[in-house]
Amino acid sequence: MDTHETFLDNADKKYIMKVRDMAEESRPREKLMDCGPAALTAPELLAVLLTTGTTKEEVMAMSNRILQEYGNKILSFQTDPQTIAKDLNIPIVKACQIVACFELGRRFFQPTKHGHQIIRTAKQAFDYLRDMGNLSKEHLRGVYLNSRYCVIHDEVISVGSLTANIVHPREVFRPAIEHSAAAMIVAHNHPSGNVSPTSADIEITQQLAEAGKILGIELLDHIIIGKNSFHSISVN
Repeated sequence: MDTHETFLDNADKKYIMKVRDMAEESRPREKLMDCGPAALTAPELLAVLLTTGTTKEEVMAMSNRILQEYGNKILSFQTDPQTIAKDLNIPIVKACQIVACFELGRRFFQPTKHGHQIIRTAKQAFDYLRDMGNLSKEHLRGVYLNSRYCVIHDEVISVGSLTANIVHPREVFRPAIEHSAAAMIVAHNHPSGNVSPTSADIEITQQLAEAGKILGIELLDHIIIGKNSFHSISVN
C-alpha cells in the first residue's frame, strides 16, 4: 500500500509523505488491522477502500479532496458513479467502489433506508440538509418523498453554479419517477453564506414547479442553505 500519502505542514511549506516513508503503524491499512476501523479518520477509511490513487494524485490526497468537496453525508447518498466520477474528476472504477460501499452499508444496517423521516416544512428540510452549509462548492440536492412525506430517496443532482440552462427539470425529476415519489424538496447551498435567492434561483424554482404540476409530483419547496441559516423560495 505504498501509494498512500499524508500531508504535513512545516512552517509555510506543505509537502507529501508517501506511505512507504511513514511508520508502518501509521499507514491506513496497517492501522486498520492493528487498531480496528474506529481508529481511522474518514479519509483514511476511504483510502483503504480506494487502495491506490492515480498517476496524478496519491490516494490520501484523493480521499481528502473527495470528502472536502462532496461532504461525507452527501457522498453516502449519491448512487450514480458516473456523476461522482464527473464531479470529482476521479476514475469511474473508484466512483463505483464508493457507491457500492455505501449501498452495502444501507442494505446491511439501514434496511428501511431513510426510516420514517418526515419532511413537510422548510425548517424540517434545513435540519435534514444543514450539512450542506459547510460545502465549498455549490450543490443541488433533491429529497424525494412518498405520499406521507416520508423520505424515500436523497440525491445530489449537480455540483457547480446553478443556472436555468444547466439545471434541467428532467435531471431533477428523474429520481422522483424512478423511486415513485409523490413530492420532493430541492435545496442548494451558497458557499458565500448569503442565502438571498438570485434571479436564476427563482427562475429555476418556477420551472421545476411547473414541471412538477405536469408530472403530478409536488414540489414542496426550494431552499437555499448557508452556514447556519436558510431561505425558502416558497412555491405555494
